[in-house]
Amino acid sequence: MKKVREFNFSKARRVTPAETSKFRKAIEKTFHVKRAHRGRPPKGRDKYREIYIRLHPKALEWARAQAKRRGIGYQTFINETLLHHAI
Repeated sequence: MKKVREFNFSKARRVTPAETSKFRKAIEKTFHVKRAHRGRPPKGRDKYREIYIRLHPKALEWARAQAKRRGIGYQTFINETLLHHAI
């Protein structure tokens, strides 16, 4: 088989959503396994509440720097910090 960069894409066509649905159903029927839904799983409604808050730019910069140093998201870092001080 030729390498991908040598493939002539001018003759290729896109797969339609209907075809994708048929393929998925055929795979499930053949292997008797439900395919997992792709994408991020929904968060539980009771786990987090979506709010909007305004922060001073220096506070936000500090939180992002600390989060980057720890290798986590800055919103997670802010949440952990608030929970630590609240409890």
